[in-house]
Amino acid sequence: MNAPSSPLLVVHGGAWEIPPQDHPAHIAGCRQAAEAGWAILARGGPALEAVEAAVRQMEDDPTFDAGRGSFLNTAGEVELDAIIMDGSTLNLGAVAAVQHIQHPVSLARLVMTESAHAFLAGRGAEAFARAHGVPECPPDALLVGRELKRWHDLQAGAGPQPADYFHPADTVGAVALDRAGNLAAATSTGGTPNKLPGRVGDSPLVGSGAYADNRSAAVSATGVGEALMKVVISKTACDLVERGATPQEAADAVIATLAERTGGYGGVIVVDPLGRYGIAHNTSYIAHAVVSAGGHVEVGIRRR
Repeated sequence: MNAPSSPLLVVHGGAWEIPPQDHPAHIAGCRQAAEAGWAILARGGPALEAVEAAVRQMEDDPTFDAGRGSFLNTAGEVELDAIIMDGSTLNLGAVAAVQHIQHPVSLARLVMTESAHAFLAGRGAEAFARAHGVPECPPDALLVGRELKRWHDLQAGAGPQPADYFHPADTVGAVALDRAGNLAAATSTGGTPNKLPGRVGDSPLVGSGAYADNRSAAVSATGVGEALMKVVISKTACDLVERGATPQEAADAVIATLAERTGGYGGVIVVDPLGRYGIAHNTSYIAHAVVSAGGHVEVGIRRR
């Protein structure tokens, strides 16, 4: 029998040009998410439950582009994507382009546990949610004034455009190691501002938005989805760890590859079975929190 592991949780609240006036809200949101996930790990709970709890907390926080507070598409609608993955079994659940769902990460977990599938999208995912008693929320429950103003500005061609912020990417995610030595990862997003209806980025794609394998690592990514998926960034980081890289070396390497091969921007968080972690990004900032043995929380906005 393996010796008990020291639990570890890392969360991110997006990698982009986070305006200084928004730093306190990002720090507070990451701290609350870390505390929600850690409460589960501290009592010996599973990593899978911890990452779901952490991401749910951020889906409730209008600071982030996930759940409430998500960006609007060109039609003025919120469409959400999420993934969750269990490193002990490689089981995963994902949803894409769903509306009226405040916690897409929990819907993704239901897809994993209550269906024969791994990925449901659009109306099919919403029908699955209804069939399993997931409460629907009205569109205005996910809408915040900041995003409505951004949408109107984008339609008018006024104000900051997506490129001015490295494509704002407040996508959220969490990775965890529990006492049993199991890893898990989860990622949730509202996508990019003014996206076409039905657009799906990297976040719900296994190996891109997240990946978890007890033999290597757990990874969650954030950034420009169209670039991140080209290098299958999360699985690539896991493969590097499996070949002997530390989580920090793997994180640095995949971000370097992202920049070199695609010219894209993003960030990753990585945790391995030894309780080591890495954080890397090539945007100006990444919001994050780390909780290690004893429950000590390190939280902040890391500058490039």
